[in-house]
Amino acid sequence: MQLATWNVNSLKVRLPQVLQWLADSPVDVLCLQELKMDQDVFPLAEIEAAGYRAAWFGQKTYNGVAILVRQPLQLDDVVQGIPGYDDPQRRVIAATVNGVRVICGYFVNGEAVDSPKYPYKLEWLGKLHAYVADELTRHPQLALLGDYNIAPEDRDVYDPESWHEQVLCSTPERAAFQALIGLGLADSFRLFNQEDKQYSWWDYRAMMFRRNKGVRIDHILITPALQARASACVIDKTPRKWERPSDHTPVVLTLAD
Repeated sequence: MQLATWNVNSLKVRLPQVLQWLADSPVDVLCLQELKMDQDVFPLAEIEAAGYRAAWFGQKTYNGVAILVRQPLQLDDVVQGIPGYDDPQRRVIAATVNGVRVICGYFVNGEAVDSPKYPYKLEWLGKLHAYVADELTRHPQLALLGDYNIAPEDRDVYDPESWHEQVLCSTPERAAFQALIGLGLADSFRLFNQEDKQYSWWDYRAMMFRRNKGVRIDHILITPALQARASACVIDKTPRKWERPSDHTPVVLTLAD
């Protein structure tokens, strides 16, 4: 079973890339972030024609998340948003797929540490933490996938000095990431790859991808039950090389049956 996460930075623009990638890499579960489209314009017909079912939580212009599953898998117990949190931004969707609780999240960016959006990010992270903790009481097999907008360590950014205490790398954000780890989750990528200069996002400007000046902010955290099944987790850079790419690229986790 393969689970993947990908911030597509507009599904309307990137639908051909998503369909091509699924044809080339037919993962069982694909979590998408930044759909940037309303609920009623999600391209379900095209997704189903590619052999996938979908649950989504859309929002015009901004945000939006989806979980795609390869047929004949089902999406059970779908929950949109963080229960009990009145958040106008549509950032979270969850479903159970083949016994695995899949939570797809587009974490708040925060803009800058001195931005009014930064306290919202920290509040949102606290609400997510409580939600995941509650889900763990019912789901020993759980994966939290998404664009976290957090680089957990200095080795996850191309220039730690310039990123020091900046948004994505600030101490409170990294503490929130470690608090999720403290729930018993593991960063699945780091179970297998300990090398530096491994990134999942590169700015479009200044040939940052070609120069490999990026950050690792797309993650798949998993419970011990899934750690026991995990055999690989890789960053697939291929779609970042295509025409009109997203600035993110997929991260793929492989689990034994």
